[in-house]
Amino acid sequence: MKKTSTYDDRQDHIRGLKLPEIETWTNEYPDWNYVIESVISEFTCICPKTGLPDFATITIRYVPDKRCMELKSFKEYILAYRNLGIFHEHVVNKLRDDFVQWVAPRRLEIHGAFNNRGGIVTSVDTRYENPKWKK
Repeated sequence: MKKTSTYDDRQDHIRGLKLPEIETWTNEYPDWNYVIESVISEFTCICPKTGLPDFATITIRYVPDKRCMELKSFKEYILAYRNLGIFHEHVVNKLRDDFVQWVAPRRLEIHGAFNNRGGIVTSVDTRYENPKWKK
């Protein structure tokens, strides 16, 4: 008999989770490839099992296309994670999905460096490249 994890069904809502919209503004230099890096050094979310806070540094590097991320709305988006029970892996992947939806960058890299939990440090990386972008 297969043992059921106490984590089953705790994260099945993440993909459909509605968080604040990341607003954008027009990139006046779409003819250039340049990298924008934003570092969130005080990211927090909640462990879905213990309810305790998790802390991380999230680094986002992207090459904008027609739109750039507006920072105030992005901060509000990030703050929505503060009371959210979510696995580290899902944080980074949800962030990628939402960023691609709203900003539509040419290229995107997200690195989540999560603080020590029970003697284990976790890092999660994801990358995206817009298939319509011509290099």
